[in-house]
Amino acid sequence: MEQNPSTKLALSGHHAEITPDRYVPGSFTLTVDGTPQSHVDVGDPTHLFFEYVRRIGHVIDELRMPGEPITAVHLGAGAFTLPRYVEATRPGSRQQVVEIESDLVDLVRSALPLPKSASIRVRHGDARAVVEKLPPGLRGTVDLVVVDVFSGARTPAHVTSLEFYREVATLLAPTGVVAINVADGPGLAFVRGQAATLQTALGHVAALADAQVLKGRRFGNVVFVASATELPLDWMPRLLAGGPHPSKVLSGTELTEWIAGAPVVTDATAIPSPPPSKNIFQTKRGS
Repeated sequence: MEQNPSTKLALSGHHAEITPDRYVPGSFTLTVDGTPQSHVDVGDPTHLFFEYVRRIGHVIDELRMPGEPITAVHLGAGAFTLPRYVEATRPGSRQQVVEIESDLVDLVRSALPLPKSASIRVRHGDARAVVEKLPPGLRGTVDLVVVDVFSGARTPAHVTSLEFYREVATLLAPTGVVAINVADGPGLAFVRGQAATLQTALGHVAALADAQVLKGRRFGNVVFVASATELPLDWMPRLLAGGPHPSKVLSGTELTEWIAGAPVVTDATAIPSPPPSKNIFQTKRGS
């Protein structure tokens, strides 16, 4: 691989670069517009570095029986960290990845090739527009939808609304789940609005995050797990035990109290996620 392969993304104008992790041989970080987007351990795709990605990995582990193939749709490609994880832990899974920046996909696939055995189809385009046009035969069959859509360091407004999540819900199998990565800072107005919106769209929601993030004391990522059917109660302690620590899982009455009456987000009221401060992305070793 060439030294630090990079490209200027034609659509957004952001600079994308893949750099080696000097602490973990065989691992690489994708940054877009200076924001770390993905971390990939080529030698061990089950090694998930970023905290929020590890939390989504724990959710993937709880789906169906261990090792059983699933059907997954990933909105936002990054460096294909989670599609690689699904293939490594659930060989034979059918996966579709939606990414608007085609040259980002080209960069990643050239520098960090996907496993040849993986059944991963890439669809190019805006996440919401592609979801609305997915084949009818896919609807009602998907075990996992991952929503991790960012333009630079912010989630675009149009993939945060009730109308969007209701469209995503049409993809799910009866016990399928949506895992959403949301970033917010002190006060958590954006994240609480997303929780209220997901409760309205799907009905059953759990929030996973660092305890200090959920208390609104620092900027960070919250992972929501949402389903049209009740989330298994035994998931909660296992998701908590999986770390990273210190962590907390909110669901049921506790989640409703935490939402604190935040309004449901609609297409008419949606705004992008708040930008982080420039010094926020300092990764901890071992995370």
